[in-house]
Parts: sequence; C-alpha cells; structure tokens
Amino acid sequence: MAEQPCLGAPASPTPPKPHSHPRDKWSKKMDFLLSVIGFAVDLGNVWRFPYICYQNGGGAFLIPYTLMAVFGGVPLFYMELALGQFHRTGAIPIWKRICPIFKGIGFAICIIGLYVSFYYNTIIAWALYYFYSSFSGTLPWASCDNPWNTPDCTNYFGKSNVTWTNFSRSPAEEFYTRKVLEIQESRGLRDIGGIRWQLLLCLFLIFTIVYFSLWKGVKTSGKVVWVTATLPYVVLFILLIRGATLPGAWRGVVFYLRPDWGKLLSTAVWVDAAAQIFFSLGPGFGVLLALASYNHFHNNCYRDALVTSAVNCLTSFLSGFVIFTVLGYMAEMRDVEVEDVARDKGPSLLFITYPEAIANMVGSTFFAIIFFLMMITLGLDSTFGGLEAVITAVMDEYPQVLAGRRELFVLGLITVCFLGSLSTLTYGGAYVVKLLEEFGAGCSILAVVLLETIAVSWFYGIQRFSHDVKAMLGFTPGLFWKLCWVAISPALLAFIVISSLLDQPPLTLFDYQYPEWSISVGFLIGASSFICIPLYMVYKLVWTPGSLKQRLAVCIRPEKMTRAPQAEGVGLAPVL
Repeated sequence: MAEQPCLGAPASPTPPKPHSHPRDKWSKKMDFLLSVIGFAVDLGNVWRFPYICYQNGGGAFLIPYTLMAVFGGVPLFYMELALGQFHRTGAIPIWKRICPIFKGIGFAICIIGLYVSFYYNTIIAWALYYFYSSFSGTLPWASCDNPWNTPDCTNYFGKSNVTWTNFSRSPAEEFYTRKVLEIQESRGLRDIGGIRWQLLLCLFLIFTIVYFSLWKGVKTSGKVVWVTATLPYVVLFILLIRGATLPGAWRGVVFYLRPDWGKLLSTAVWVDAAAQIFFSLGPGFGVLLALASYNHFHNNCYRDALVTSAVNCLTSFLSGFVIFTVLGYMAEMRDVEVEDVARDKGPSLLFITYPEAIANMVGSTFFAIIFFLMMITLGLDSTFGGLEAVITAVMDEYPQVLAGRRELFVLGLITVCFLGSLSTLTYGGAYVVKLLEEFGAGCSILAVVLLETIAVSWFYGIQRFSHDVKAMLGFTPGLFWKLCWVAISPALLAFIVISSLLDQPPLTLFDYQYPEWSISVGFLIGASSFICIPLYMVYKLVWTPGSLKQRLAVCIRPEKMTRAPQAEGVGLAPVL
C-alpha cells in the first residue's frame, strides 16, 4: 500500500507504515452514515429529550437547544469526523500525530466506553425481557391480577370511580419494579442481592448479537446497521400515527410545545440544552473518530457532519410527539393534568409510562412488540459504536500484538463488558445502573471533549487542522467553524462542566435516597477515567530526555508527520 505525499503539505519524510495490514474500508458510503446515525440516535433521544424539553419551557427550549447545536455540538461533531478521516487511526494512537502529551485522552475515552457498556446494555436487556413478555394475548402489565402485584396496584383504564392516591401504583409500574427488576428483594446499594437469571440470559443474548456484529470489523457492523438504524424510524412513524389518533393526544402536544419564555432567563435551561446536545451527538466518545477512520481520504465529511447532526436533532424532536401524544391520552383517561402523568423521566418513561398506555390500546400486543423492538435496535447500534471506539483505539495502538487477532480481542472485550455488567443484573441492579449513568460518563466525558478541543485548536493549531481539512475536501473550513473550534465550543463546554460540578442535585430512584458514600464512589468512578490524562502527561514528561523546556517542546509537537492519503489517487478534488 504505497503512501503518497499530500499535495500542498509541507515536505516531510514518509513515515513508517503503522501496521502491515491494510486498513478496512466501509463497503458503501451509506454503511458509514447509518453507523454514525445509529450511534448518535439512541435511547436518550426518546426518553431524555422530550422530558428535558417540557421541563425547560417547552417550545421556548428549542431556542437554546438550536443555538447550542449550531455553536457547540455540530462544530465538534465535524471536528471529530475530520480528525478520524485524516489521521486514519483510533482514539489512542491519534495523539502521537496531534499533541503527544494529551495521549491520556485516548485511554480516558476507552475507560469511559467500558463504564457505559457496563450499564447501557443492561437497559437493552430489560427491553429484551419486555419484548419476550409482549408475546401474549393480554400483556402482563395490563392488570393487577398477577402474583407480583400488591394491594396498592390501581388500574384506572376502562373503569370509572377509581381513586388515584399518592400510594397508588399502576400495573405497569409494579411489573417493572416487582417482576422485571424484583427491586423489593434489595434494600439499596448496601444489599443489592443476587443475580436475576432471566436478565442474565437476556444480557447474554444482547452481547452475543453485539459480538457477531463487531467481530469482523466494519464489514459486518456496516451491514447490521441497515436494520438497527432504519427500523426505529419505521416504528416511530407507526407509533406517531397511532398516538395522534388517540383521545386527548392534542393535550400532550400542547403541553410539550407550549412555550414558557420566562425559563430562558434561567442558567439551568442553557446548561441542560448544551448537555443534551453534547450527549446526544456524542463527540468525545471516540466513536466518530473510529468510524470516520475507515472512510476514503477524500470523503466529504463536512456534509456528513451536517446531515447526521440534523437527522439526530430532528429525531429527538419527533420522538417528543410520539411520547407526548400518549401522555395526553393517559391524562385524559386518568382525568388529571398532563404534568401529573409526565413526572416519570429516564428509563421509567420507556418502561412504565409508555407500556402502560400501550396496554390499553387496541392491538396492544402488536404495539408492545414493535415498541420494544425499536428500543432494542436503538440501543444496539449505540453499543456497536461505543465498543468499536475502544476496539479501534486499542488495536491501532498495539498493532504488533493484535493485528490479525480481532475476533479474539473482541471476544475478550465483550467478556470484560459482560462481567462488568453483572452487578447491574442483581435485584438492586437498577440502583447501580443509575449510579453508573450519572457518574460513569457525566462530567468526565465533557471534560475530555473540552481537552480534546483545546489540544486540537490551540496546540496542534487551527491553521494546521484547517490545512488537513483542505487536503481532504479541497476547501478550507470557514471563519465560523474556526471561531467555534478555538473559542466558542471550549467556552460552552467549560461552562457546562463547571455548572454541573457546582450543582449536584440529590440522587434518588424509586423513593430510595442514595447515601453519601455512594456519591463519593460515583465521583471516584468519574475521576478514574479522567485521571489518565494528567498521569500520562507526567509519565511523558518524565520519560522524555532533555531539559524541562526541551521536554515540553517535544511533548507538544506531533511525533509523526501525518500519513498521506493512501493510494487513492493524488488529485485533491473533493468527493461531492
């Protein structure tokens, strides 16, 4: 695989090839786009966005959300795709070519990827359990006549004169907490109890699917996403049409979009908008780097960034209608206000509120099956992306050990993820999931993205980065993008990190108040990934010879001049 010098680039000796095996490529452009969309569009789009939107002023929230997307999310999305495509390598070794002292960022990203895989796949396993339970004439969460129900179980659908009190529990809530999780067997984090074998089996199936999707690289995962990335849209439209025809649906839509302009004066709303867009688009997880590294050198990643970001944001907006038409229907049936129904957030929205509404629709079994199938596919391709980031980073860092052994390495990684997930499959597993979700990839990932942006814009240099983009696309990024990369995006990220560190609301789940020690454990989990960055900086400075000034100069200068486009034609015309 001959390497050719980049036209217009500073002359430099051709670097040694980083590995003897030719790098995989996407079979089709659409494989790449669907993989990026599949990663970015996940369960959070369906449960987090609608909740945050109505909580922060409904229609008014779309203003800070759009501004944060334009000035923060999309520029970083574009930057990460361009970096991956130009340097053609994963999140750990790429730093040799950008700014070696920041290589700890790559290790931090991999650790965060592991933490996410410890809890995220368990949520998909819950969805699989529901999916299996949906294959019945009457859904098991449709009535209070089951062995797991308590005297507090209150079914108000199709019945008049039902009194709903603060102690009342819907059949769907009791099915989720007492049958799926069996959380009543746990007394909190001090005593999480034994492992639920049914969930263990579900998780094993999920990881089996993940393994056989990832084991051969982008050649296999690129085909699987044709199903996992497109099916959710088919289901979303079916559910939207069904939701729109339910009585009371309009009440939900009005509640979702009614603007509360006063909220825009609150700092918390802007922090929520920024956090939502960053977590939704997913720069900083190393996934975009990894997926783009398998692109052709002259692929138009600028257009890809705009298209995939737009699809992601529109999906969040659309899923709000899917959720709130149903919440309006439930409010109508319960004869209460929509806000009383819309109290649930996070997984509860998908595992209690929505299933409860489905159970009382005509054709409930069909809608339950497609809804949980949608959840499984939404989750799976995000897992593919998250683990591909770790696989690409580690395999590119240690090619001499791992080249040609991908199947074995992926098997080892999946085994680690499975073993790491065991605590989330216990009776108190939901408490562990919530703790990992809150701290595993919260502030730490935002801090990592902030450092990544600073390293590229300030140390590698915005001119050099723009030059790289021109070599690929044939045009230099405009002033707007440069301004965002150098100043606006880092400022927004710093603002969110500081705000979220200063404002730590108490952590609760199902009336369980998390003890102080568990919050300390959470902070340790968050710090354990981020600590890689300063530790590697110290290690790099200590092991580099010379005076301190010479060491610093060596550590911030790219070790290798960038690899040129590989035997793909020397012309620099962009692929449009």
